[in-house]
Amino acid sequence: MAEYQQFIAEREKIDFLLEQGYMIKGVTENLSGAFVEFELKKPDPSGHKSPTERLHILTADARKYFSSIIIQQNKVAG
Repeated sequence: MAEYQQFIAEREKIDFLLEQGYMIKGVTENLSGAFVEFELKKPDPSGHKSPTERLHILTADARKYFSSIIIQQNKVAG
């Protein structure tokens, strides 16, 4: 049950960033989980670098979840 609660927390963090207008920019996986980088979709009109966020994802279910989001993003962009 504890792993399910951790998955729910990770999914909520991902959803929060997506609701704020971020999209997944990249993923780095290693033995301690996955580091998912998010970048704000709207470019900064002043030419500054777009804000980024980084989440450390530990559960397999959350990895599957963000993978499905990446696939959706690629379909929309493609």
